[in-house]
Amino acid sequence: MKEAEVIVSDWEGYQRRDFKLDGYDCIVVEPKESYPGRPWVWRAEFFGAFDYADRALLEKGWHIAYIMVSDMYGCPESIGIMEKFYQYMTETEGLSKKADLFGFSRGGLYSVNYAVRYPDTISTLYLDAPVMDVTSWPGGYGAGARYPREWEECKEVYHLTEETALQFKGNPLDKMEALLKGNVRILLVAGAIDSVVPYEENGAKLAAFYEKNGGKIRVIVKQDCDHHPHSLEDPEPIVTYIMENYLNE
Repeated sequence: MKEAEVIVSDWEGYQRRDFKLDGYDCIVVEPKESYPGRPWVWRAEFFGAFDYADRALLEKGWHIAYIMVSDMYGCPESIGIMEKFYQYMTETEGLSKKADLFGFSRGGLYSVNYAVRYPDTISTLYLDAPVMDVTSWPGGYGAGARYPREWEECKEVYHLTEETALQFKGNPLDKMEALLKGNVRILLVAGAIDSVVPYEENGAKLAAFYEKNGGKIRVIVKQDCDHHPHSLEDPEPIVTYIMENYLNE
């Protein structure tokens, strides 16, 4: 793995480092003082967006880390890149062997697919209005609209056609049993009236499966919320769940 020149800057009072790993842009924000064991928030996508929980954990001593694998929709190649990033963060940076992986919106594709392959590397899987089925978003085969550019990108990275997409079995919803078997602990936050990534077609199916089968999950549904805003402006429930999981490893 090749790390290029590191650019150090201030990020709202914290030290931020930007660098490239095998050509992919990476960001690490360091806490003032690391929490014991050096835990970290791993943003799968959308660094800095609706980051109430990220910031609250940063204040408590969590690092924040991000590698940009945008427009890859959690395809196998992107998961391979993420695995290299994990190795770098744990071996070179010396962070905890258990990451708190945050999957917002399409970041749910990356997060679930990574967690299924490497369940032992995850402390908490925090999914926020997650995409769990590419035919729902960006495909638009359900209650939501199609996003044409994103759908074409998604089909390309998964080698799908319009016909084969409907039989695709590589969605996060197809991997719920593997998540459960991997003992992956999940926090799910979503809007009940999400018109972009409809909750009933995505997160609700995961919640129902986990609850029915005794999986470790906490679900927070915001009754009058659409796809945005993500997260919770008061992130205390998120932070508490993540810290409890980390302390009970």
